Amino acid sequence: MSNGHALLAVGGAFLAAGALARVGARIGLPTIPLFMLAGFVFGPHTPGLSLVDDPAEFGVLAGLGLVFLLFYLGLEFSLDDLARGGARLAGAGLAYLVLNVGGGLAFGFALGWGAREALVIAGAIGISSSAIVTKLLLETRRMNNRESRLIMGIIVLEDLFLALYLALLQPVLSGADGFGAALADFGKAFGFLLVLAALARWGGRLVSRLFGSADDELLTVCFVGVAVLGAAVAEEVGVSDAIGAFMVGMMLGNSQVAPRVHKLVLPLRDAFGALFFFIFGLSIDPGAVGTVVLPVLAAVVLTLVLNLAAGAFAARLHGFDRQEGVNIGLTVLTRGEFSLVLATMATAAGLDARVAPFVAGYVLLLAVIGPLAVLRSDRLTWLLPAKLVRPRPAPVA
Repeated sequence: MSNGHALLAVGGAFLAAGALARVGARIGLPTIPLFMLAGFVFGPHTPGLSLVDDPAEFGVLAGLGLVFLLFYLGLEFSLDDLARGGARLAGAGLAYLVLNVGGGLAFGFALGWGAREALVIAGAIGISSSAIVTKLLLETRRMNNRESRLIMGIIVLEDLFLALYLALLQPVLSGADGFGAALADFGKAFGFLLVLAALARWGGRLVSRLFGSADDELLTVCFVGVAVLGAAVAEEVGVSDAIGAFMVGMMLGNSQVAPRVHKLVLPLRDAFGALFFFIFGLSIDPGAVGTVVLPVLAAVVLTLVLNLAAGAFAARLHGFDRQEGVNIGLTVLTRGEFSLVLATMATAAGLDARVAPFVAGYVLLLAVIGPLAVLRSDRLTWLLPAKLVRPRPAPVA
């Protein structure tokens, strides 16, 4: 691809993704599925204008999008918030993960595509989209609702779980030779995560000293360098580049420069994140998605049932009413960036070719259904049987 053609493709990608997302925002849809849809429409698998013939040519840009997305999630992650939630938050988050990841794993094995494929599907089905959930709470003005703190706590626990899950999954997907080799690879990856976690917990003062005096321009250059370098080192030691970026974000999130980094990284996250989803959309082949329509529909129904069950459990645990239980279950229904990261890893590992279109169709469908369901959650209370949730106590006269 010539430089002129490459610039044309990148400029067209930004413009197409932005234009379609702007139209979709008017009817309340989140940007992630719309960015993917733009890539699909202007990709090589659909008739009409194609911006690029080979999505692999955008590999570096997609990688940067992934780095900034996970770096931002790490920056938002708070161990202190997790500790303040106490045992009930831990119980609600654990129940959510057991139901969704366990159900996803059983569903993956039921498909019969293979054990490694089942592990990828378990993660794709089990983890909701932090970006979409946070955006939904803000846009629906529910951040101050009493169940919203619990929802954000569940998201934090999910972020912690995905770090461990990616560390476990990486040696499995890389095809380690035997259990011993897989265990050694996991040990190396886990050790690397412990080092980064220690830096994130106790290295905030050092980071503040290194970056605190830098102006915004130098600070941006420095944190971009650290995030990309951390992702690259993680990849070299057998951990996903995504989780490397996540842990670097955690490290900077516990420093005094965190508010400045948070503000400066937002344009990078939005721009390169849009490219990541757009480039993923380029790879979607409608013919391939057509072969997995039934599994996608079954997975969506399963996810709805599991999320409502988790919402009911969390509501009972915290003394919430039926409506608040439904709000919890529907708000964490959407899937997004992490599911697509897993699909990308599955493709790179040479797994069953049906996994990527399955995840793409699943994410697209839930990313549309989820926000619409949240906006109408007051009309969907009937989805949760009243006997599963304690009624709210009557006010004392």
